[in-house]
Amino acid sequence: MNAIHMVRREICEVGRRIYQRGFVAANDGNISVRISEDRVLCTPTGVSKGFISEDMLCICDLEGRQVAGHLKISSEIRMHLEIYKLRSDIHSVVHAHPPTATGFAVAGIDLTQCVLPEVIVSLGGIPLAAYGTPGGPEIFEPMRPLLKEYDAVLMANHGVVTLGRDAMDAHFKLETVEHFARIALVAHQLGTVKTLDPTQVSELIELRQRFGITGRPSCKVGEDSVETMGTTSEEALIRQIAQQVIDQLK
Repeated sequence: MNAIHMVRREICEVGRRIYQRGFVAANDGNISVRISEDRVLCTPTGVSKGFISEDMLCICDLEGRQVAGHLKISSEIRMHLEIYKLRSDIHSVVHAHPPTATGFAVAGIDLTQCVLPEVIVSLGGIPLAAYGTPGGPEIFEPMRPLLKEYDAVLMANHGVVTLGRDAMDAHFKLETVEHFARIALVAHQLGTVKTLDPTQVSELIELRQRFGITGRPSCKVGEDSVETMGTTSEEALIRQIAQQVIDQLK
């Protein structure tokens, strides 16, 4: 089995996984893999990722010109191409709409608190990029400064994008984002989000370095913790959303 065939099969497998897990609906989302210096293998537009086959995949260059495939590439591939131009270390991009993480993006709440050791080690944090219109350059510009450092970003009122060394790596990061979002939501509903302290976070950063994981920004240590004993979770969420808005206006 040649390498390109294995990549095609992996893209289709990731497509089935994100569809089965409810990370996309209908024909949402897109997956791509950089297969050479100037060629990208990607999913086409108008096809459910849960039912995609290897022969449906397309190839384009880094300028978005389609060079292979009988189906049309998605307009959102341009976001992927800008990521590849920005990050030479990245070889796959997955974009989807996992419901809980996207809910945080719609609420204007990032996932950058130092809460879960696994997230701190693997991703650092998941920041929130301002809204950009899909299908054009506007979607990428708010994300550009964040994607220089982060491998996972929430897209305001849209979804999530994750970056990886291959399609499965990008997919696993997407799973981590949604898992973290579900846990964070439960903590918000219970009324308290307790972050790890600086010493605990430093130990995790050292662990990350021992694992050879580099280039991950740290999370927020002790910032924006929600202590809401005696108040409702709804009030806590309103306060946090208001603070996010104030921070963006500064």
